[in-house]
Amino acid sequence: MSKGSVLVAGFIRFAQKELTDLSNRYEVHHVPAITRSEFFELCKTQYQGVKTVVRESTSAANIGHFDEELINALPESVKFICSNAAGYDKVDVEAAAKRGIYISNTPGAVDSATADIAIILMLNALRNITQSEKSLREGNWKNGIEMGTNPDGKKLGILGMGGIGKAIAKRARAFDMEIQYHNRSRLPTEVEEQYNATYVDFETLLKTSDIISVSVPLSKETTHLLGKREFSICRHGMIVVNTSRGKVIDEAALVNALESGRVAAVGLDVYEEEPKVHPGLLQHPRATLLPHIGTNTFETELMMEQLTLKNVETAMESNTLLTPIPEHKQYF
Repeated sequence: MSKGSVLVAGFIRFAQKELTDLSNRYEVHHVPAITRSEFFELCKTQYQGVKTVVRESTSAANIGHFDEELINALPESVKFICSNAAGYDKVDVEAAAKRGIYISNTPGAVDSATADIAIILMLNALRNITQSEKSLREGNWKNGIEMGTNPDGKKLGILGMGGIGKAIAKRARAFDMEIQYHNRSRLPTEVEEQYNATYVDFETLLKTSDIISVSVPLSKETTHLLGKREFSICRHGMIVVNTSRGKVIDEAALVNALESGRVAAVGLDVYEEEPKVHPGLLQHPRATLLPHIGTNTFETELMMEQLTLKNVETAMESNTLLTPIPEHKQYF
């Protein structure tokens, strides 16, 4: 066994071969089904010497999120947290930085599956699929169904042109859509040409897009990035799709925009207070709602777990990370 051990919080369901290989090389602890306070006690006793922690989302049901309190309770030996997710808003990055703990996530692995869901939600909204299915199931065939609209020729505004945003743009091209995007930094010209995407500022994106697809990470800066002010200036009758994080959108403001007609329809896979959903969304006929299934495919979950464990291996062997979060890339 090499110096230092690994602590797995949550379950590795698919990458069993990789987990076995890791266990043959390092001591691997698995957090049992215990309370948060019990976990804190174990951190003082059994988990001393742990160098790398794996955070898998199901761990939140027992020990909660990796907030400041939990991070400060981790053994002094911990140097890395490898999160099995693309989003890392459930890990307190600032608290980790204060302790000199570096974080990895799983970008790339989630791009295709999440982009597929974004396109599905967009098409559902454009063609009133949810409303149509409800009408059929209620025995009304297509009586009273509102007329849909075609995607071709529509202007798709992608808010966040990272891996997921690029995958959405790639798929949208098949529908002959005009693609524009806003990012915290503009992409190189050759990348824009590759995706046939035009950079615009944030307000232009709001005012000119027929559909806005949100794919930004959640941070202090992006919380309620779309709220009352933004919906008041957006193109009338715009469609909103969100596959990133629920708190990027102010749901109360979104419901008001839906009811006023400012927003024609929404397609959501994420919500402000999951698993709770705003009742105004649940009751609205032009809201297509999914229970956060963006990465819920076997292939995607396997790739995420494999990348997470590869980060663990790299951390243990070389004191570095393959895919550090953007805030920590400067250190590697």
